Amino acid sequence: MSTILDRVVKKNRARLIPFMLALYILAFLDRSNIGFAKETYQIDTGLSNEAYALGAGIFFLVYAFLGVPANLLMRKFGARTWIGGTTVLWGLLSAAMCFADTETKFLVVRTLLGAAEAGFFPGMIYLTSLWFPQNNRASIMGLFYMGAPLALTLGSPLSGALLEMHGFMGHAGWFWMFGIEGLLAVFAGIFTFFYLDDNPQKARFLSAEEKQVLATQLASEDQKKTTSRFRDALANKRVWQLALIYMTIQIAVYGLIFFLPTQVAQLIGTKVGFTASVVTAIPWVAALFGTWYIPRYSDRTGDRRNVAALTLLCAGFGIGLSGLVSPILAIAALCVAAVGFIAVQPVFWTIPTQMLSGTALAAGIGFINLFGAVGGFLAPIIRVKAETGFGSGSAGLLTLAAIAIIGALGIMTLKVTKTHPGMDRVNSVSGK
Repeated sequence: MSTILDRVVKKNRARLIPFMLALYILAFLDRSNIGFAKETYQIDTGLSNEAYALGAGIFFLVYAFLGVPANLLMRKFGARTWIGGTTVLWGLLSAAMCFADTETKFLVVRTLLGAAEAGFFPGMIYLTSLWFPQNNRASIMGLFYMGAPLALTLGSPLSGALLEMHGFMGHAGWFWMFGIEGLLAVFAGIFTFFYLDDNPQKARFLSAEEKQVLATQLASEDQKKTTSRFRDALANKRVWQLALIYMTIQIAVYGLIFFLPTQVAQLIGTKVGFTASVVTAIPWVAALFGTWYIPRYSDRTGDRRNVAALTLLCAGFGIGLSGLVSPILAIAALCVAAVGFIAVQPVFWTIPTQMLSGTALAAGIGFINLFGAVGGFLAPIIRVKAETGFGSGSAGLLTLAAIAIIGALGIMTLKVTKTHPGMDRVNSVSGK
């Protein structure tokens, strides 16, 4: 039976991970490409730093509060319809940014984009729980999370090259960047309707025996979870603790990402364009290796808490040092930061998927992601306020670093019991 299960995992991985990865690359690119356009977009539209920070963050505010209902709707209507539809919609709205030439339009489009994309990421996390056994999920989610550094490794030069189209057919470079990258997501959403299966029982690429073996394994795991109802998930103190920790992670992530192209351009003494975008890609190349290795190490050792805490701690130190040292050392520090705050997340997400099942899992993922989205909303505001308040660019980075370190300390307080390699569980799932 284990041989059959291994075969099923390999089939599912080959079928789903490249697809999920491609969608995540597009999603991450469409939510973060505003960072590449920041300088010229603000000049062309007259957008203030405060309005930029609000628009960059308001995406997450809307995204936050729609995450739970979106995941419950995906559970009801099926992954293919929900993910395909939302991907087409968010692609159209991302492309519409090319017409957002005033502050009002900018804020409206960013708000709608957050609403359209709300169901994607928590839906992807929930999808892994439907298709993969628990002892494979850190490495599987690690592969999925490689979409973020890939988006910023491949997407950085792409965005930079599109910005160089400034003046083509009388339009600014950011016009072409938003339009072209948004339409790529539209085509990916259409493809989803033909490619994705709602769940393993409807999988066209698995045999009846393979479906049964996977269903038996997942059912056996679910029997060990005592939290399966919606209200129980939201009443669980451990879920709230995880949500607050995830918020600190996302503050560190987006507080850096939204300003990274500008920060790198200042370090190397150039404007945000192709050259700066290539250098900006360096930390994300490092993150690819870290996101490949660290979740696999966690699966092999069965250690979730210590691996996650140390990884996030490294992210905090990397962010802080990047504002205090020479340009070359700053790029190296940014590499450490990128590895830390990307690689910690797939390990982190194994914890709630071990605690919860059924409707509680769908709701719990959405609820934790809600706090993460609030963190994404607060991130640029926190950084700008710290820089303005202390009159120093490094103050914003040090503030983000402190928040990441607080998150790492929070992970260390989690009661996670290490079992045999590849498996772990959270004690006291009732939250007591």
